[in-house]
Amino acid sequence: MIRINNIKLKTDNTDVLGAAARKLKIKPECISELYIRRRSLDARKKDDIHYIYSVDVETDNESKILKGCRDKNVSPSAYKKYKLPKGPFALEKRPVVAGFGPAGMFAALALAEMGLRPIVLERGRAVDRRTEDVESFWNGGRFNPESNVQFGEGGAGTFSDGKLTTRIKDSRSLYVIDKFIEAGAPEEIAYDAKPHIGTDRLKGVVKNIREKIISLGGEVRFESRLTAIIEQNGSISGVIINGGEKIQTDNLILAVGHSARDTFEMLYESKIALEQKPFAAGVRIEHLQSDVNRAQYGELADSLPPADYMLTYTTKDGRGVYSFCMCPGGYVVAAASEEGRLAVNGMSEYARDGENANSALLVQVNPEDFPGDNPLAGVELQRRIEEAAFEAGERGFGAPVQRYGDFAEGRVSQKEGAVKHSYRPNAVFADLNKVLPEFISEALKEAIPQMGRRLKGFDSPDAIMTGVETRSSSPVRIVRGADGQSLSLTGLYPTGEGAGYAGGIVSAAVDGVRQAENIIKNSVVTSW
Repeated sequence: MIRINNIKLKTDNTDVLGAAARKLKIKPECISELYIRRRSLDARKKDDIHYIYSVDVETDNESKILKGCRDKNVSPSAYKKYKLPKGPFALEKRPVVAGFGPAGMFAALALAEMGLRPIVLERGRAVDRRTEDVESFWNGGRFNPESNVQFGEGGAGTFSDGKLTTRIKDSRSLYVIDKFIEAGAPEEIAYDAKPHIGTDRLKGVVKNIREKIISLGGEVRFESRLTAIIEQNGSISGVIINGGEKIQTDNLILAVGHSARDTFEMLYESKIALEQKPFAAGVRIEHLQSDVNRAQYGELADSLPPADYMLTYTTKDGRGVYSFCMCPGGYVVAAASEEGRLAVNGMSEYARDGENANSALLVQVNPEDFPGDNPLAGVELQRRIEEAAFEAGERGFGAPVQRYGDFAEGRVSQKEGAVKHSYRPNAVFADLNKVLPEFISEALKEAIPQMGRRLKGFDSPDAIMTGVETRSSSPVRIVRGADGQSLSLTGLYPTGEGAGYAGGIVSAAVDGVRQAENIIKNSVVTSW
């Protein structure tokens, strides 16, 4: 195939084929196949907003065309689909995967496709039951500490925007994207520069991946929490579920997510090597989506997809502040996983048609900010912030909210302005300066006006801030070696965001695939 980069088309022009043919100086009918590899929207200049495409084409006489083309954006395509190691293989004992978020899901799928019939343990419920629990909680019902935005089929990503943007350069990401599409995700995730699935569609996608694993001989057990690891002579020999049932295994992929705090405590007590890791904390900030569209697109605001943004700032004392998990046309949601502690997150459906845009606005938190040198001290800090938010929200999972203008002045808001909060189950006016640690509040107050210079209206006094966002990443790393195994226990494979080795759906999924392959590399395997 021939790769053509930097094809520029106006937003109302969809003739990618014609543009590709012109680049190659051939007729469109001479191109037998065209594959869009990347599409991004360039809105840096409001009077020249356009799409940029990279495509691969198949045509006769490719070598002749390449030889005669002097365009630096035309070259032989290096595209190659990622393939798992050839199997099937056999292990003496079936591998176990703990956690069914992106890392565990794709680890299990890769193991199943390699013929290893994994057993998946997920502490939460299947996605349909989980959705009922979450919707009930958001509507004022009972909070379930085992079935919520953090725990259950699909992991925390199920109740988010389903963003698949990643900075990693790993060919396994192609495998992940292909499997998402096979399971029902929209095909444009293969080429959009900022792909997303949407919460509404993601629920069906994760069910289809589960059914694929089962069809290949795997098992997926819900409401099955890993409570202990059985060790024998420095190696794993089994696991205990829900404090009782034992499963023998020589290989455990530990993909429990960044909120499995009780699992971290179990690992610490079991003397598994852990270390502190930086994380970030802050708030969700909401603006009218129409205002963000105008700020980003100008006169084309009403004719383009909902706009997003990515903002960063470094404070005078060197602390990073940045937007994260920006949800165009989305909602702020309750994301707690423990009684007496409150956390929030953002989500969007595929259409991104909500009134507000929201994003996490986070401040870097370093180990020196932690209350001690224990490996779990970062978890303790997260809990303290969440407990303060729970108290400010009147101890009923009401979230503390505040207009930015009032936050900057240190006063409790009396009413909302142009922007109305979207949080469920309910919100309470409070001073977030008294909820967040001072270094986080001060960093936000320094950063937001500067961000307003880059995105008009970001520092609007009516912007709504909702606290607290503490679960963007794990404050713990489960230390592993170059072979993917825990430094403390042979056969234990710490994986994904919860283990401290990923930061998003795709990177977590890729880490899961990588660890599945490591089991093959490190184990004595035989062909069937």
